[in-house]
Amino acid sequence: MPSDKTGLVITAHPGDFVWRAGGAIALHASRGMRVVILCLSYGERGESQFAWKQPGVTMADVKAQRRDEAERAAAILGAEIEFMDAGDYPLRTTDAMLDRAIDIFHAINPSFVLSHSLEDPYNVDHPEATRFAQTARIIAQAAGHKPDPARSYAAPPMFLFEPHQPEQCGFKPNVILNIDDVWETKRKAFEVLGAQKHLWEYYTRVALNRGVQGGRNSGRAMTYGEAYQRLFPEALESLA
Repeated sequence: MPSDKTGLVITAHPGDFVWRAGGAIALHASRGMRVVILCLSYGERGESQFAWKQPGVTMADVKAQRRDEAERAAAILGAEIEFMDAGDYPLRTTDAMLDRAIDIFHAINPSFVLSHSLEDPYNVDHPEATRFAQTARIIAQAAGHKPDPARSYAAPPMFLFEPHQPEQCGFKPNVILNIDDVWETKRKAFEVLGAQKHLWEYYTRVALNRGVQGGRNSGRAMTYGEAYQRLFPEALESLA
């Protein structure tokens, strides 16, 4: 059944939204939610190891391959995707990109935002993407930025998805999402990412580990899970 709620995923590279948030994307899309992925780069330099092993390959070739993979993966998960081509290693966004991101916040009024951890000593593109996402979220709620009295917008909760080496990134998950119902969909999206085959089994193991932890913390059976760190407090009327 269609839902009037939406989700926004802001990711540095194409693979990131699949490995780390593919379950959340597929789960909410399967419930009728519109999910939009804003992919800041094609991951053409540092996230395409296998692509660069092809003789004579060019930057344009790798970008085209990664864009095609990302579009096919997003379609499998049930999401829309938009690219910004900011480049990677390093990721460098512009004022025009930020302005577009703010417009997306206004246009879809997301119910939640997913992005990277706040720290990542192994990949500075990741926290840069989160800084970009936070900045857009903050400015989008400013009444004086492109004022529109008819606009209804509230800053959404933000969840940080799990980095590759969480212990080194200050990542402390406080949400484990049960993705059992959409695991096969997420796994199919893995298999689109031919440039990063070495990560398919790694992230399968991560999902199984988080599923065990989710079951222990909830008391309900769970096989596959995704871990998130909620960035802002949740306001409740009761703890019961």
